[in-house]
Amino acid sequence: MPDQVSRRAAIGMGAAAAALVASGRPAAAAPAGPTTTVAVGRAPVSGPTGPVGPLGATGTAQTTIRQAYAEQKARAGGVWHSHIAMVNAAGALEVVVADDVDKVTHGYSVQKLAVAVAVMDKIDRGELRLDQKLDLTADIILGGTGIYFLHTVWGDDITVANFLTALLLVSDNTAVRMCGRVVPALEINEILASKGFTHTRVEPVANPNRFFLGVTTPRETHDLLWRLANKTILTPRSADFLLGILRWINGYHDGVRRNMSSAERSRVATKYGADYDELGAARHEAGIMFDAAGAPTLTYAMFADSLRDLDNYGATHPAVQAHAVLGRVMFNTIASTTNRTAKARHSVDQFRPVDGG
Repeated sequence: MPDQVSRRAAIGMGAAAAALVASGRPAAAAPAGPTTTVAVGRAPVSGPTGPVGPLGATGTAQTTIRQAYAEQKARAGGVWHSHIAMVNAAGALEVVVADDVDKVTHGYSVQKLAVAVAVMDKIDRGELRLDQKLDLTADIILGGTGIYFLHTVWGDDITVANFLTALLLVSDNTAVRMCGRVVPALEINEILASKGFTHTRVEPVANPNRFFLGVTTPRETHDLLWRLANKTILTPRSADFLLGILRWINGYHDGVRRNMSSAERSRVATKYGADYDELGAARHEAGIMFDAAGAPTLTYAMFADSLRDLDNYGATHPAVQAHAVLGRVMFNTIASTTNRTAKARHSVDQFRPVDGG
């Protein structure tokens, strides 16, 4: 969702992070986690669809991912802030890559995950319903990514479920404004604070029902994803609703899921974000990979900024190409993994084409 550089330049990260903790409840401490030094060598890694080597031990898999991350980061350029973790042989989540994981950074459209969680939290508390309808009027339409601005005529009554699906499946920007109508900016930040997030916030503006998407950190994005997959951040029904959208094969394919079959893509829940500021382009992607039985097995939160190719939002952007290589490498490491200790699982229906009728 590109914005004017002047607005981005005007927002100092420190000031933004401080100003955005406008909440009636105190924010809990950021979740603690182990740190791992990222491998800086450039050991050869196979291409996007090739094998990544023997995976008999978790350590081998982790080394493969670290080497691929170091290589792709160097190739794409820019400044990266990333958190990758996977379930080890004992069933415990173990950090694989921790690269500047507490950097407070603009999340851009990855932040739509946090917004969706806040909306579903209000549903869980019985203050909102998925089938509740709002009018989609011309004055709320926002361009950029999405589908609603393509209608050219407006006036529909749409459900909360409708605009949440558009928010996450096609990263619709108008859907952000629709979310703000049911959960105002300050309430979103209050909900995120109550869930233990210290830095993940939207940026309030004069209109209480509108906001910019705000800031987060790789560690907090990972934490949100892992808790969503384990159904501890929302009720199981609400978590399943969001995961079903994020895993569906009509979603974003240019990055992590590019070099995968439809069956493989359905095992990956992912969210992409892209924009720019005075330092250059930003290309982010965060998500969860599941084992064949629907247990969460690997999480990734990759934020890259200060990149070149400012106006390239396609699959040929160097950072997006890096995501594609890393997606194949990460999936290969967990393709045959079984997370037997999982306390929650999520499944999606196998894709079947339908020829009308």
